[in-house]
Amino acid sequence: MNDPHSVEDLLRSLTPQVLGVLVRRMGDFDACEDAVQEALIAAARHWPEDGVPGNPRGWLLQTATRRYVDQLRSEQARQRREERMAQEPAAGSVPAGDDTLMLLFMCCHPALTPASAIALTLRAVGGLATSEIAGAYLVPEATMAQRISRAKQRVKASGHGFEVPEPGAKGWAARLRSVLHVLYLMFNEGYATTCGPALHRADLSGEAIRLARQVHRILPGEAEATGLLALMLLTEARRPARTGTDGDLVPLTEQDRTRWDRRLIGEGAALLATTIGGGPPGEYRLQAAIAAVHDDAAHAKDTDWPQILGLYGLLEHVAGSPVVTLNRAVAVAMVDGPGAALTLLDELDTDNGPLHGHHRVHAVRAHLLEMAGDIPSAIVHYRAAAARTTSTPEQRFLTAKAARLHQHTRN
Repeated sequence: MNDPHSVEDLLRSLTPQVLGVLVRRMGDFDACEDAVQEALIAAARHWPEDGVPGNPRGWLLQTATRRYVDQLRSEQARQRREERMAQEPAAGSVPAGDDTLMLLFMCCHPALTPASAIALTLRAVGGLATSEIAGAYLVPEATMAQRISRAKQRVKASGHGFEVPEPGAKGWAARLRSVLHVLYLMFNEGYATTCGPALHRADLSGEAIRLARQVHRILPGEAEATGLLALMLLTEARRPARTGTDGDLVPLTEQDRTRWDRRLIGEGAALLATTIGGGPPGEYRLQAAIAAVHDDAAHAKDTDWPQILGLYGLLEHVAGSPVVTLNRAVAVAMVDGPGAALTLLDELDTDNGPLHGHHRVHAVRAHLLEMAGDIPSAIVHYRAAAARTTSTPEQRFLTAKAARLHQHTRN
């Protein structure tokens, strides 16, 4: 394997596994992360020319361990930990189990707020850049960088290390909720990348699905974990039709549904069906149900919007948020007309609201105004949305929408 892209993919998949083992052994997250980064740099330099070693994970772990030891020795202040590390088994004898999941739970530390734990996990396990995490949280990049830094320091200061709780133990349910939310955000960032030139990052959404499958396999009785995996599969199934031949964004209503992956839809629907009777549905099962209704429509005009609106009502009751309300506004427009949806949007888009001025609000408002026939106002909001989004494909799509409407008004 000398292909640089293949090496890059391999390193990406191995990074959280190696970091997980090293953190479990040493406990010092910052120092371990630095050591793993140095090992990755060494691998990226040598593997494309010399070839990938027979045990790449062991190579990375051994190299990172050596870097970690070098750090300890250079500091000359951690002799006791160095002696303990010297008694550890050789790197090559590390169990082949995937430590990525272990790292995932370790990062959801009880000393952290849920928001900080999710951000740290996205950085350490998901490999997202700080700017991407900031985009998912709708906060400035500097704010997110500070949050991640504080999270590391707080875990270090807690003195409790990165323990993994036992299923059913105190704190397990809260840690599991955080883990599922991390995977949810990771998948969303991969499916609809929030910044830069890429429309999506299949590697990121694929990693989220892989981890969600592991969680489901380990915890088959956790209905929300099953629902989350179903949601990912039902959404991922549409990816082939989300991109046009020119690489541009194709909205759901205009997609060629014969290009949807029916195998993934079938798997997702079957998983969702197994959760029936598993107690009141939570946010992931409800979102999976909404995705399933969309996937069940052979054509956009066949979509069962009243059912979707009802599901959004339940979702808002269970896990309400401004984003859920924004999505419900679209369903309201399809059932009760754009006027009712615009009223709902006005209630959401207040001066002090969390989404005030956000490009998604402008985009939805533009769509509703277009439905209502107010083309001049729709153009204004399509342009405002295009000016505010950090996604290049989305910016092209919104700009093109405004241009087509403008041309229509001149004809």
